[in-house]
Amino acid sequence: MNNQQYPAQPPYGAPPPQGYPPQQQWGAPPPGQYPPPQQQWGAPPPGQYPPQQQQQQWGAPPPGQYPPPGQAPYGAAPPPAYTPQAYGPPAQPSPGYATNAAMYVPTDMNGAAIELRDSMKGFGTNEAKLIKALAQVPDAPHVLKLRQTYNERFRRDLLKDIHGETSGYFRDTLEAIVRGPLEQDAHLVYNAVKGLGTKEVLLDNVLCGRSNADLNAIKQAYHRAYGRDLATEVKADLSMKTLRMYEFILAAQRAEESAPVIPQQIDQDVLTLYHATEAKMSLDQIAVSQLLTTRSDGQIRAINQAYLHKYKRSLDDVIRKEFTGHMEHALRVYIGRAVDRAKADADELEESMKGLGTREDILLNAVVRVHWDRAHLQQVKGAYRQFHKADLAQRIKGETKGDFEKILVALVQ
Repeated sequence: MNNQQYPAQPPYGAPPPQGYPPQQQWGAPPPGQYPPPQQQWGAPPPGQYPPQQQQQQWGAPPPGQYPPPGQAPYGAAPPPAYTPQAYGPPAQPSPGYATNAAMYVPTDMNGAAIELRDSMKGFGTNEAKLIKALAQVPDAPHVLKLRQTYNERFRRDLLKDIHGETSGYFRDTLEAIVRGPLEQDAHLVYNAVKGLGTKEVLLDNVLCGRSNADLNAIKQAYHRAYGRDLATEVKADLSMKTLRMYEFILAAQRAEESAPVIPQQIDQDVLTLYHATEAKMSLDQIAVSQLLTTRSDGQIRAINQAYLHKYKRSLDDVIRKEFTGHMEHALRVYIGRAVDRAKADADELEESMKGLGTREDILLNAVVRVHWDRAHLQQVKGAYRQFHKADLAQRIKGETKGDFEKILVALVQ
């Protein structure tokens, strides 16, 4: 192959380089068009809650650990008995996913609690004041502290007060903020599986591509809220190969982001995916879903790079060609969030608004989710401009109205 056709590759599994887009080497627009990508959704930003050691670069082996000196050369057979969980310490839960997250917030939230109470007491509700008070809360631990402060100071329940004073998608958005990301995830899974049928998109958006720590936190929160086992409830709503895929997901046995990216294993994974999809007359859906749902984001990025280099197709292209329905959507969420989380979130927002009619439930939950990490939000806004040629706030204004529009716009500004 002519080496001039393809720029030099970054190390397998490395995070997207500084500037956007994440994969410069294959026909992507020039870098520097939106701010450098942040760390993965599901890992706390360095220096914030909860305290943890600074994580090293995505996909790189821990210093002084694997691989040892004298590792087999690139292209050699994979190490025996390799499992994706074999290396690396587990990640901490995301900010707001620990049950004691509020106690780590030193900020006095009494002022914000008073603002909220003033916006709802008496006759009528001051929606503008309510929006301002909630939209300016900086992150998930702070909103949990605010809710605790409100409930204790006024001997009331903030969530019930908001429910009684508002309505429609405006109320749903405010409640999603007040619940915080962990309780909201449990709430969404409950809504996705209750009644007849399954709301697959909501289910995938909550559970796919998450860290083991966050998945386990969501399962625990679900049990606390509803007295039921989340895995049992979800699997009871699914069948056949989609059920098998979700068994892998809910086992929470992904490789940790601290695990190394081993070139021999990446080559083996690429061959496994190729022979399970394009090389066969009969698609091996179980093999594909088991592999992708148990690899880390860094490993999936490396597999995607290697597959693209070897077969000139991305993993997303392969999944769109070979899969349909719920499995297609779930696996594309895994790949999209691993390869470029900002673009994946921007695409999810656009998908909720494009065409005839707006999927307000998908839109509001996507907005609330990305707003918890303000640095990541800037990435998403940049990706939205890059790929969908529009300003996110203006696009939301064109698809929504009233107080629902105002709260969503306030969250993305």
